[in-house]
Amino acid sequence: MIAPAKVRGQARVVDKQSYREAMSRLAAAVNIITTTGPGGTRGFTASAVCSVTDSPPTLLVCLNRNSDSNQALKDNGILCVNTLAAGQEDLSPVFAGMTGQEGEERFTVGAWSTLVTGAAVLEGAVASFDCRVIQTSEVGTHTVFFCEVEAVRSVAGQGLLYFARGYHTIG
Repeated sequence: MIAPAKVRGQARVVDKQSYREAMSRLAAAVNIITTTGPGGTRGFTASAVCSVTDSPPTLLVCLNRNSDSNQALKDNGILCVNTLAAGQEDLSPVFAGMTGQEGEERFTVGAWSTLVTGAAVLEGAVASFDCRVIQTSEVGTHTVFFCEVEAVRSVAGQGLLYFARGYHTIG
């Protein structure tokens, strides 16, 4: 299906629903992002995570500005990206806010430890990137957090992907 863009001024603008539908066809790892510090302990599910550079090791995380985790991340200045393993699918809705659990209550599910920054590291995640936020940028409805990786942990296993509005495993 081709959804033509509408012309607004000189720029073509794709409508929100067509964009969201096309993005559902972009497979992405399922991640639980955690933070702790003066802004509180928070965690959320995210697929908008990617590598920026390996020198220095840096990644980015996108988060809606309306999320209660947004200000906490800004105040804390640290986060951990925990990439879920195939058997950890049940954590995704908890941290996506679909079960009614909020704040620290979400961390009663799963086993957690820490690495360097103090942000929660999920035991059994296929990869965990313990990071310090070095820059933010506001883009549309989201904040983009640029994060320098201070420690990593990875294990062999199948990863969890989100594609076409459903979970799939790869590995």
